[in-house]
Amino acid sequence: MLHINPVEWFQSIPPEWATFFISMIPITEIRASIPIAIEVYKMPIWQAWFISVVGDMIPALIILATMPYLNEWVRKNRFLGKAFTHYLDSAEKKFGGKYAKYGAIALILFVGIPLPLTGSWTGSLASFVFNIPFKKSAPLIFIGVCLAATLITIITLFAGGAIRAFL
Repeated sequence: MLHINPVEWFQSIPPEWATFFISMIPITEIRASIPIAIEVYKMPIWQAWFISVVGDMIPALIILATMPYLNEWVRKNRFLGKAFTHYLDSAEKKFGGKYAKYGAIALILFVGIPLPLTGSWTGSLASFVFNIPFKKSAPLIFIGVCLAATLITIITLFAGGAIRAFL
């Protein structure tokens, strides 16, 4: 059976690199890297925050940069091209109009509120689907990642302190 414990995955490398790599994984991202860095590795708060934000942004930037090329390749594919093109076109039509007005705030909140299936990976894919250009989406995703990192840090500090107070 699959054993899911990010601390054990990277136990043979320095805590800074472990935090960096944990923040790059789409399932864990910042939601796990900051609590692990602060509570398990006893890393300073600023360092855990900074390393996690940098690690979380790297895959987002790679996704944002490579999706147009992947899109072009898929559109040329005989089997996937029509369905994929139809899906993207319908998503763009749905996103247009009143939704486009709040797109920037929506993208920041989507990435910044640390819930399952939200984060920089999904936000990068969403910005591509909704045709938000790289130059606009990258800073918005960065703001969302910083928001998520700050919220997770506050939650970690509060929860860690509360747990220690009761134990």
